[in-house]
Amino acid sequence: MIRKFERTDTGQVMQIWLEGNMEAHDFIPADYWVSHYSQVKEQLLQADIYVYEQDEKIQGFVGMMDHYLAGIFVDKQYRSRGIGKILLDYIKENYPAFSLNVYQKNRRALDFYLREGLVIAEKGVDEDTAEPDYTMSWGTISS
Repeated sequence: MIRKFERTDTGQVMQIWLEGNMEAHDFIPADYWVSHYSQVKEQLLQADIYVYEQDEKIQGFVGMMDHYLAGIFVDKQYRSRGIGKILLDYIKENYPAFSLNVYQKNRRALDFYLREGLVIAEKGVDEDTAEPDYTMSWGTISS
């Protein structure tokens, strides 16, 4: 089931965030993610976070900031079970247009978003990591 994030979810969500980033982005030093942990923890409270929960265990989550999808994260032990797609479909239903950034080297995520109908809007470089990335979009965002 998908539900809104609650403050009591912070520990589980941040653990999934940290482990997910370190695994999916092994081309970026792990201490980069560790050093951003506190900042991301604060940003959780400013974003719209939705968690996927079964048996009182958060198995994944998605974060939105306005029309920007900040990320979809699924706990390692629950990957490849369709949870990422369920979370993305939820966002598509509730946000008719949004964009996101994905590292070009993160082929698993890139292929997932392409398979799910998002399009590459532009190529770029992430300022913090100097890694090439793509801006991808779903729908048309009106200004």
